[in-house]
Amino acid sequence: MSNTNNIIILVARILLAFMFIFAGFGKLTDPSGTAGMIAGAGMPAATLLTYLAGTFEFVTGVCVLIGFQIRIVGWLLALFCIFTGIVFHLPTVNVPDFPAAANGWINGLNFVNFLKNVTLAGAYVMLATNGPGVYSLDARRGAYAAA
Repeated sequence: MSNTNNIIILVARILLAFMFIFAGFGKLTDPSGTAGMIAGAGMPAATLLTYLAGTFEFVTGVCVLIGFQIRIVGWLLALFCIFTGIVFHLPTVNVPDFPAAANGWINGLNFVNFLKNVTLAGAYVMLATNGPGVYSLDARRGAYAAA
Protein backbone atom coordinates (compact mmCIF):
# COMPACT_ATOMS: atom_id res chain seq x y z
CA MET A 1 0.00 0.00 0.00
CA SER A 2 1.33 3.45 -0.86
CA ASN A 3 2.26 6.05 1.72
CA THR A 4 -0.52 8.27 0.32
CA ASN A 5 -3.10 5.54 1.01
CA ASN A 6 -1.79 5.10 4.54
CA ILE A 7 -2.10 8.86 5.15
CA ILE A 8 -5.66 8.77 3.80
CA ILE A 9 -6.48 5.87 6.16
CA LEU A 10 -5.03 7.87 9.06
CA VAL A 11 -7.16 10.90 8.15
CA ALA A 12 -10.23 8.65 7.85
CA ARG A 13 -9.53 7.17 11.29
CA ILE A 14 -9.24 10.66 12.79
CA LEU A 15 -12.57 11.65 11.23
CA LEU A 16 -14.26 8.40 12.34
CA ALA A 17 -12.87 8.73 15.87
CA PHE A 18 -13.92 12.34 16.40
CA MET A 19 -17.65 11.69 16.67
CA PHE A 20 -17.36 8.92 19.25
CA ILE A 21 -14.75 10.68 21.38
CA PHE A 22 -16.87 13.83 21.37
CA ALA A 23 -20.18 12.00 21.99
CA GLY A 24 -18.72 9.73 24.67
CA PHE A 25 -17.18 12.67 26.52
CA GLY A 26 -20.51 14.48 26.38
CA LYS A 27 -22.40 11.52 27.82
CA LEU A 28 -19.86 11.14 30.63
CA THR A 29 -19.87 14.81 31.60
CA ASP A 30 -23.60 15.56 31.12
CA PRO A 31 -25.63 12.34 31.00
CA SER A 32 -29.10 13.86 31.45
CA GLY A 33 -30.11 14.26 27.79
CA THR A 34 -29.00 10.79 26.75
CA ALA A 35 -30.50 9.24 29.89
CA GLY A 36 -33.83 10.87 28.98
CA MET A 37 -33.63 9.47 25.45
CA ILE A 38 -32.83 5.99 26.77
CA ALA A 39 -35.68 6.17 29.30
CA GLY A 40 -37.99 7.44 26.55
CA ALA A 41 -37.16 4.32 24.54
CA GLY A 42 -38.43 2.24 27.47
CA MET A 43 -35.06 0.90 28.55
CA PRO A 44 -34.28 0.41 32.25
CA ALA A 45 -31.39 1.94 34.22
CA ALA A 46 -31.10 4.87 31.81
CA THR A 47 -28.36 6.71 33.71
CA LEU A 48 -26.24 3.58 34.06
CA LEU A 49 -26.70 2.78 30.37
CA THR A 50 -25.72 6.36 29.51
CA TYR A 51 -22.45 6.03 31.43
CA LEU A 52 -21.79 2.62 29.84
CA ALA A 53 -22.50 3.99 26.36
CA GLY A 54 -20.37 7.07 27.03
CA THR A 55 -17.45 4.95 28.23
CA PHE A 56 -17.82 2.60 25.25
CA GLU A 57 -17.96 5.48 22.77
CA PHE A 58 -15.02 7.34 24.29
CA VAL A 59 -12.76 4.28 24.59
CA THR A 60 -13.56 2.90 21.14
CA GLY A 61 -13.15 6.36 19.65
CA VAL A 62 -9.67 6.61 21.15
CA CYS A 63 -8.89 3.10 19.85
CA VAL A 64 -9.88 4.16 16.33
CA LEU A 65 -7.84 7.35 16.65
CA ILE A 66 -4.64 5.54 17.66
CA GLY A 67 -5.32 2.44 15.57
CA PHE A 68 -5.51 -0.07 18.42
CA GLN A 69 -7.42 -3.37 18.11
CA ILE A 70 -9.07 -2.02 14.96
CA ARG A 71 -10.39 -5.34 13.71
CA ILE A 72 -12.35 -5.86 16.95
CA VAL A 73 -13.26 -2.22 17.59
CA GLY A 74 -14.45 -1.71 14.01
CA TRP A 75 -16.93 -4.58 14.27
CA LEU A 76 -18.08 -3.46 17.74
CA LEU A 77 -18.73 0.07 16.49
CA ALA A 78 -20.53 -1.21 13.39
CA LEU A 79 -22.87 -3.27 15.58
CA PHE A 80 -23.30 -0.36 18.00
CA CYS A 81 -24.25 1.96 15.13
CA ILE A 82 -26.83 -0.50 13.77
CA PHE A 83 -28.28 -1.19 17.23
CA THR A 84 -28.57 2.47 18.23
CA GLY A 85 -29.90 3.39 14.80
CA ILE A 86 -32.69 0.82 15.02
CA VAL A 87 -33.56 1.40 18.69
CA PHE A 88 -33.26 5.18 18.94
CA HIS A 89 -33.48 6.68 15.45
CA LEU A 90 -35.84 4.46 13.45
CA PRO A 91 -38.95 4.58 15.66
CA THR A 92 -41.43 7.39 15.19
CA VAL A 93 -41.22 10.15 17.77
CA ASN A 94 -44.39 11.82 18.99
CA VAL A 95 -43.78 14.60 21.49
CA PRO A 96 -47.04 15.34 23.32
CA ASP A 97 -48.36 18.89 22.89
CA PHE A 98 -46.05 19.51 19.88
CA PRO A 99 -47.65 20.61 16.62
CA ALA A 100 -47.82 17.92 13.96
CA ALA A 101 -45.33 19.84 11.81
CA ALA A 102 -42.80 19.92 14.65
CA ASN A 103 -43.15 16.18 15.23
CA GLY A 104 -42.73 15.63 11.49
CA TRP A 105 -39.55 17.72 11.50
CA ILE A 106 -38.20 15.78 14.51
CA ASN A 107 -38.95 12.48 12.77
CA GLY A 108 -37.23 13.66 9.61
CA LEU A 109 -34.09 14.52 11.58
CA ASN A 110 -34.32 11.25 13.45
CA PHE A 111 -34.41 9.32 10.16
CA VAL A 112 -31.34 11.23 8.94
CA ASN A 113 -29.61 10.06 12.13
CA PHE A 114 -30.65 6.49 11.35
CA LEU A 115 -29.11 6.81 7.88
CA LYS A 116 -25.95 8.31 9.44
CA ASN A 117 -25.67 5.31 11.75
CA VAL A 118 -26.05 2.83 8.88
CA THR A 119 -23.46 4.72 6.85
CA LEU A 120 -21.01 4.80 9.77
CA ALA A 121 -21.52 1.06 10.28
CA GLY A 122 -20.32 0.55 6.72
CA ALA A 123 -17.24 2.68 7.36
CA TYR A 124 -16.40 0.71 10.51
CA VAL A 125 -16.84 -2.62 8.70
CA MET A 126 -14.46 -1.37 6.02
CA LEU A 127 -11.97 -0.28 8.69
CA ALA A 128 -12.25 -3.63 10.49
CA THR A 129 -11.72 -5.65 7.33
CA ASN A 130 -8.97 -3.53 5.76
CA GLY A 131 -7.06 -2.59 8.91
CA PRO A 132 -5.78 0.66 10.38
CA GLY A 133 -2.87 1.34 8.03
CA VAL A 134 0.79 1.65 8.92
CA TYR A 135 0.32 4.77 11.04
CA SER A 136 -1.32 2.88 13.87
CA LEU A 137 -0.54 1.21 17.14
CA ASP A 138 -1.64 -2.12 15.64
CA ALA A 139 1.04 -1.79 12.93
CA ARG A 140 3.70 -0.79 15.47
CA ARG A 141 3.00 -3.83 17.64
CA GLY A 142 2.88 -6.18 14.64
CA ALA A 143 -0.85 -6.95 14.83
CA TYR A 144 -1.42 -5.50 11.37
CA ALA A 145 0.53 -6.79 8.40
CA ALA A 146 1.35 -3.57 6.59
CA ALA A 147 1.95 -4.04 2.87
